[in-house]
Amino acid sequence: MGSWLLLFSLLIFFQASSAQPGFLSLNCGGPVNFTDELGLWWTSDVNFTYGEVASISVANETRQQYTTVRHFPADSRKYCYRLDVTSRTRYLLRATFLYGNFDNNNVYPKFDISVGPTHWSTIVISDANTIESIELIFLASSSSISVCLSNATTGQPFISTLELRQFNGSVYYTDFENQFYLSVSARINFGADSEAPIRYPDDPYDRIWQSDSVKKANYLVDVAAGTKKVSTNLPIDVNNDERPPERVMQTAVVGTNGSLTYRLNLDGFPGFGWAVTYLAEIEDLDPDESRKFRLVLPGYPDMSKAIVNIEENAQGKYRLYAPGYTNLSLPFVLSFRFGKTSDSSRGPLVNAIEISKYIEKNDGSLDGDAISGVVSSHLTADWAQEGGDPCLPVPWSWVQCNSDARPRIVKLSLSSKNLSGNVPSDITKLTGLVELWLDGNSLTGPIPDLTGCTDLEIIHFENNQLTGELPSSLLNLPNLRQLYVQNNMLSGTIPSGLGRKVALNYSGNINLHEGARKGRHMDIIIGSSVGAAVLLITTIVSCLFMHKGKKRQPDQEQLRDSLPVQRLVSSSSNAPGEAAHCFTSFEIEDATKKFEKKIGSGGFGVVYYGKMKDGREIAVKVLTSNSYQGKREFSNEVTLLSRIHHRNLVQFLGFCQEDGKSMLVYEFMLNGTLKEHLYGPLKRGRSINWIKRLEIAEDAAKEAISNESFGVNCRNIVQWAKLHIESGDIQGIIDPSLCDEYDIQSMWKIAEKALMCVQPHGHMRPSISEVLKEIQDAILIEREATAAREGISDEMSRNSVHSSLNLGSLDLGGTENYLALDDSIAQPTAR
Repeated sequence: MGSWLLLFSLLIFFQASSAQPGFLSLNCGGPVNFTDELGLWWTSDVNFTYGEVASISVANETRQQYTTVRHFPADSRKYCYRLDVTSRTRYLLRATFLYGNFDNNNVYPKFDISVGPTHWSTIVISDANTIESIELIFLASSSSISVCLSNATTGQPFISTLELRQFNGSVYYTDFENQFYLSVSARINFGADSEAPIRYPDDPYDRIWQSDSVKKANYLVDVAAGTKKVSTNLPIDVNNDERPPERVMQTAVVGTNGSLTYRLNLDGFPGFGWAVTYLAEIEDLDPDESRKFRLVLPGYPDMSKAIVNIEENAQGKYRLYAPGYTNLSLPFVLSFRFGKTSDSSRGPLVNAIEISKYIEKNDGSLDGDAISGVVSSHLTADWAQEGGDPCLPVPWSWVQCNSDARPRIVKLSLSSKNLSGNVPSDITKLTGLVELWLDGNSLTGPIPDLTGCTDLEIIHFENNQLTGELPSSLLNLPNLRQLYVQNNMLSGTIPSGLGRKVALNYSGNINLHEGARKGRHMDIIIGSSVGAAVLLITTIVSCLFMHKGKKRQPDQEQLRDSLPVQRLVSSSSNAPGEAAHCFTSFEIEDATKKFEKKIGSGGFGVVYYGKMKDGREIAVKVLTSNSYQGKREFSNEVTLLSRIHHRNLVQFLGFCQEDGKSMLVYEFMLNGTLKEHLYGPLKRGRSINWIKRLEIAEDAAKEAISNESFGVNCRNIVQWAKLHIESGDIQGIIDPSLCDEYDIQSMWKIAEKALMCVQPHGHMRPSISEVLKEIQDAILIEREATAAREGISDEMSRNSVHSSLNLGSLDLGGTENYLALDDSIAQPTAR
């Protein structure tokens, strides 16, 4: 894997000639190199092959690296940076994204970022003026690493900066680092004296320690009464220089009332993670005083462990003690408390925390090493610049791959790519090949032995300069059905039986013949001519019959054929429709009076009012983008909506795709949309209470919808709420008219499950049965809470109060549940 990444992941090699050894700071879209106010050297990516550069201006952001972005088309390709690393060395990788409305569209982008074939994160922009930042800690397994942007759902993929920081030791060592990356979710400096983060030069590895004074949505909230900041100017012994920098350890928070309580939104979770708490006694305790406490997590009764005494555990004051877990299952929203023991005279003290999630590495295509040999002799060619894994997360533009967990290349399309020299011998190692297209080049030498490629069906070698004979080994390809070698310099005799087994064209090779069957060549020409004539006549007749119905029946193959194929799948799977009615553009224009009345708009398109000749009122949604992504979403939505019929969903009537426009036709909702009734002008002081909304959701979830379809449908329904959920701002999606008449735990159950339903990959989304169970659990919680609010039962009231304290997915039972600080558990497993 390492060899092919080094050879061709990306041509551009960025060498940071800076004063920070092991540092790379890439200014994406920046025209020049420069040194910033921290003393960090920034390198321009001006020689990068792909993408375009845009300048941006954001209020209160003056740093030079955030005045430009590099952005890429929203197509089916990926765009990769290749970074040099040292094998078997640990690194911090950081990418940042500041949208700044660079495209003047005010369409917040959403796209994927991957490390080689491994999905790292889905970037969701929710504010044009806010920097999104992600970090990854990894052990390099080769001499380079690729960072790739792809799969735009909305807007265009873009990037502001890409940073690489080398570690010298093993502070981030885990038993699983050969199979997992660590995606950083939180790195907090408690007791900070300002909102400014601490980083380089205080931290020699330029980790960013966020101030606990910054209160983001659902981030470091629920702070217990009596929480006080403390600090010292005395030096702290941190044991080694990869621990938190001294300045971080010189501040802390203390729970003077005996408790430190926080609620923390963990990006990327739920999942298995790595968590460490950094502690140092920085207060002078009297001889008869003690500080003993433990970390309490509701829902983890089996993980209670010994009490923490910082000075004792660290073997002295002003010394670091770093208890933690190498493998721990954590929820999306983490509520935790440090509580003092009954025999402690001082409350708990915390200096810093780091939490990261395990991301399982994807080993990538099985053909990575083989395809590197094909690319290695053409490193300067445009087609060899795409970078990353040949198949994942999306394939290169000139290959197709199968859908195996570790894909194989099934089609190689290198027609007319100015290839020269012999046919690359590494092609014979692509044992999953079904189609091989090398026509229209300047290849010389013999046709190689392709016996190992037993799945080959189609071979195109025509219009080259190949010499030698047709190898008899071609007879050993059991599935071969087409062989095109015309217009080369081949000679000798065609292997006996080859012409009868496959469709063979060898014209233009004057020294190549079929031996004794001298008339065979002319038979092929005559037969081909007759066949072509018959085909032409058939086509003309078919066109005459189809012409009359052309206006009434649009060509449904048009959409399918316009989509780039990423996997070899049945072509019928991409065709929209199923039972959907196909409207003509004339019908739509007549019904809408040429799109006279606009009644709505969204990220997908604009919605117009219409009325059919039979009196039916319709709403027509017109696709605003003719891009690959837009067409793909259009096809997916037509297919999905044709399958779903439910009384709580607006009826889908059909679609139209003519004259370059793609349109969806729905029944017109006279009384407005659900969103308008819940949040808009149609509310009129009335409200649907929370438990009724849950019951509606339960009813919808009981419908027979496949897991895959549910995921797509959920993305459409909850898109307006998704950004609030991801940021932990659940209050932003709770209807104020509910007047606090709900249990927050049932809210979080639904919110977290909704977030999981819109994960970018199908295997990450829950099944419909899981969703239904979560809704039913939320209904039970809400009914108990409603009963408690109405005073039906003191016992129910106590249960309701208890449940509201065990927030989110931490509600696993138990009345006094403790979590040890220094356990080590088994290897991460799937949730």
